[in-house]
Amino acid sequence: MTKWDEFLAAMQKREDEKHKNTVLWILAIIGAVAAVAGIAYAVYRYFSPDYLEDFDEDFDDDFNDFFEDDDFPEMDEASEDKAEKEADKEEKAEEEKSED
Repeated sequence: MTKWDEFLAAMQKREDEKHKNTVLWILAIIGAVAAVAGIAYAVYRYFSPDYLEDFDEDFDDDFNDFFEDDDFPEMDEASEDKAEKEADKEEKAEEEKSED
């Protein structure tokens, strides 16, 4: 009976190794597919142009070109005059308060 027990133990050990080997192969295949997918995504991102970056730069350039300070010189003069008048009013108000 000892030979029979040894044979059964060897068969059981062989089946356990087959099961471990199968699990190992499945995990290796999943890992390989994930690695290939990651590399493909990295290559795609590297070679695909970034359209949003170009859009932002063009938008900023257009926006700044549209609102140049030199486009409306009369507004600059008017705002300066208005600021001077307000400053004069404040000075007069302070002088009147100090006289009282």
